[in-house]
Amino acid sequence: MKSKGMVFLRNAFSLPCLLLLLAACQSSTENRLLQGSGTTLEDPAFYPSDNYLRNAKVSFKNADYGNAEASYRKAVDLAPNDPEAWLGLAATYDQLRRFDLADTAYSKVLQLASTNATILNNAGYSKMLRGDYKSARVFLMKAYELDPNNPYINNNIALLGESQKSIKRAAL
Repeated sequence: MKSKGMVFLRNAFSLPCLLLLLAACQSSTENRLLQGSGTTLEDPAFYPSDNYLRNAKVSFKNADYGNAEASYRKAVDLAPNDPEAWLGLAATYDQLRRFDLADTAYSKVLQLASTNATILNNAGYSKMLRGDYKSARVFLMKAYELDPNNPYINNNIALLGESQKSIKRAAL
């Protein structure tokens, strides 16, 4: 037979547990912000750099390239052999128009994964941004060979063709 004290304790603990379960089902603001990165706060962090990588992706997606750069830099410091972190850092430097730093990051990521179509595509796009169409074509053609149906690669090859038709100005 249950005493009144035991019933009270069971009811006193069940309400907070129920509220906790309901709160866990709701999407947090942070998870909504992370939605574009394909991760949630509840995902296990296997590497020390994971949280920095998540923050960097969100910042990059929101065009907050200063914060993205800082987070990607921290991620590569913690995981120097992570191609995803190096590629993100390189793309961020492209957006910041720091091509000297982008070259260093692309060099590192290409050492880690030189046969990845996405990396080759991004390196080609980076070269195209600065008008180095010959190098851009080499990277983009290698990417195309690896993934001929990739719409991003095909789009960049088309952009390269258009860029080469642009007006060339003489240096003054």
